[in-house]
Amino acid sequence: MKLREYRERVGLRQVDVAKKLNVNQTAVSKWENGGNPISRKYQKKLAKLYGITVDELLSDQDIEQTGD
Repeated sequence: MKLREYRERVGLRQVDVAKKLNVNQTAVSKWENGGNPISRKYQKKLAKLYGITVDELLSDQDIEQTGD
């Protein structure tokens, strides 16, 4: 499952995630599109927000980046 799907599964928009993590919406968009890796600072917060583990979050990110 991709980051966007995790976000949509919990009913959040990119702007909602950005506000909860105190980042701009561009950062969330880049994470979802594989443009930027998720910094350690936000990995645990994002995983908790989506109801997944950090391992799941990172494994999906690796898949997205190698799939390009």
